[in-house]
Amino acid sequence: MTGLAAEFARAGRALHAPPEDLTQVELIWIEKQIEHWIRFGREVREQVPDRRRRILFFPPGTAFALVRWAANEHGTVLSRLDILRAVGSGEPCQTIPTVTPGGDILLRVDGWPKVERMLQLIDAIEAIGIDPVDVAPDHWRHVHNRLTAGETPRAYTMQRHRAFLMARSVSA
Repeated sequence: MTGLAAEFARAGRALHAPPEDLTQVELIWIEKQIEHWIRFGREVREQVPDRRRRILFFPPGTAFALVRWAANEHGTVLSRLDILRAVGSGEPCQTIPTVTPGGDILLRVDGWPKVERMLQLIDAIEAIGIDPVDVAPDHWRHVHNRLTAGETPRAYTMQRHRAFLMARSVSA
């Protein structure tokens, strides 16, 4: 066993996908200039090329939230939160800076007030005991559409989550 497979075996992790199927997300942290971070997600591998960069790897089908913020001497120039589904090789995807090869965009918000609102919605989901990674992809699309229209999205409840899990188990 060599390469990535050996690394996973040594780490005691199951190899969910071959290396070419993993979605890579490069996180950058230059204090008060560029700050990228993952709000939620289950990475299967991490690389740290230097003290300002980390690269996380996500298997196909995994949801994760990428927060990107940037500023200059005049203040904030970018606040964005994307909730993406990692794609497998050959799957269609949208390109997103720092995400290779890209992802299936479930939700995208721009501007700090909307990003802050999304962080609160994610906190509310966690408060009822649900990991945001496991939330129905259609819920994130619903939230995106409601926020885009200036409306309040429906809350994600344990009942909705159970219905999603049952539907997923039936179709599997």
